[in-house]
Amino acid sequence: MHTLLVTLLVIVSIGLIVIVLLQSGRSAGLSGAITGGAEQLFGKQKARGLDAILQRITVVLAVLFFVLSIAVTYMQL
Repeated sequence: MHTLLVTLLVIVSIGLIVIVLLQSGRSAGLSGAITGGAEQLFGKQKARGLDAILQRITVVLAVLFFVLSIAVTYMQL
């Protein structure tokens, strides 16, 4: 059981890394740094398309990562 949980944890970890790297950055270069404050102040439209899907997958994988990490730690005791 412990081996299965560790294997799932490694797979989820790699998946989380890949999904985060696939997401587009919030700002690009110096111009993005200047306009970034205005976007936070006035709000920005919700992400659409691929960015929204990647964001949801990131949340799911992050929750799985934390649950599996706690489970692996609990199984070692």
